[in-house]
Amino acid sequence: MEIRATRPEDLPNLRELYDRARAFMIARGNPTQWAPGHPTEETIRRDMAAGGHFVCLEGGEIVGTFAFLLGDDPTYQTIEGAWHWDGVPYGTIHRLASSGKVPGVARACFNFCAGRMDHLRVDTHADNRPMQDAIRRYGFLECGIIYAPDGTPRTAFDKRIG
Repeated sequence: MEIRATRPEDLPNLRELYDRARAFMIARGNPTQWAPGHPTEETIRRDMAAGGHFVCLEGGEIVGTFAFLLGDDPTYQTIEGAWHWDGVPYGTIHRLASSGKVPGVARACFNFCAGRMDHLRVDTHADNRPMQDAIRRYGFLECGIIYAPDGTPRTAFDKRIG
């Protein structure tokens, strides 16, 4: 699977991909994690401007997408629990979505991010069992609860590479 930076011409495909991912979550008992229209195009463009939005390609087709942002994430400043590796630089994985057409999008994302930063953080909704399973399979450790900008709780994980 190829991973490259998101381009402006990818945006229409990403809307469709995020809509599919939302439908997948709803069908599996997670109806509230992403409201319709989440993430907004503005959010994706902001991630792109920061050099932190990517697409996963299989045979030239976009089959996944995610944000990987380096540096302190304001959402992660307060945690009910504790980070396993606090006080070290980290990268945060956000807005990971798959088209569902090919397996391995989450693992490809995690491998890509692990190749760029030694300490990773990620969070997901308590009802997002498929994502939690992927996170745990990759070796992330549960740390506690953080709160998304809209005030909803998320289960937070971190992983130290190497």
